[in-house]
Amino acid sequence: MAERISTKLYIPQPAEDCTLVGVLEQLESNKPTHGRKIALILHGSMGHKDYLFQKRVALRLPLDSFRFDFRGNHESSGQCRYGGMADDVQDIVTVVAFLRNTYGYKIDMIVGHSRGSVVGIHWLCTSEEGKHVSAMINVSGRYRMHRIFDRMTIYKEQFDAQGYYEWKLTVARKPVVQRVYPQEVEEFASWDTSIVWEKFPQTIHVLTVHGLDDEVVPVYDAVIHARAFGARTPGTHVLHLMEGADHNFTHRQDEVVDIILEWLQAYRSGTLVTGLLGTGVRGRL
Repeated sequence: MAERISTKLYIPQPAEDCTLVGVLEQLESNKPTHGRKIALILHGSMGHKDYLFQKRVALRLPLDSFRFDFRGNHESSGQCRYGGMADDVQDIVTVVAFLRNTYGYKIDMIVGHSRGSVVGIHWLCTSEEGKHVSAMINVSGRYRMHRIFDRMTIYKEQFDAQGYYEWKLTVARKPVVQRVYPQEVEEFASWDTSIVWEKFPQTIHVLTVHGLDDEVVPVYDAVIHARAFGARTPGTHVLHLMEGADHNFTHRQDEVVDIILEWLQAYRSGTLVTGLLGTGVRGRL
């Protein structure tokens, strides 16, 4: 295996006068990067560039990759908003421009988890560069954004008492509190995912991975994605449902990486076909 070189990058985000922090993984740092293909790895809500399977897959992909913290997350400065999907998409635009202008990279693959999949798909649907991407890995991606209202019972008491909900969790081993406001839940729920039916590039090959025990994003959202992505040609779609896996694939992140790499091997060998439960990918049925 080629030796990998990891480089931390600091990318200015002029939209909010903040800095996006990420890690560039290069297989051959001594060779020119102009025109070289790269994978962009996107984390989910209140996550970061190294959590779950993100760093693990970056260290095993057979191509260069870049993973970063969206604004207001972990090492990136700025404000993180619960309903700020448009901000996330703008961060992707900024990162892609930086990788292109500084290194000459061409985005060839998007790997997204949860919210990262949602905004990654949106970027693919709305950007010129997205038309030239060849692969998308959609892990635990949400389609029915309005289902966030299913969690309103969690927020209601604090909404009524103080006008916002304090979302307390641990990020990179540090306690973090994010305020969630009612209008942000409305903004989240109104995000348009239906563009995938009309605007998602026809040539991109897609792998969707979803846990059957996901209590955050219902597994039926993966079925809807399978219908949308599977209706295209020549792009293919493979749906892999993991029995007993939750939204974050707790204790099973390495298995997610294995699935991605097996799918990528099938994609590169030209043996992918659209199907369910890993059709077109060796094993793991």
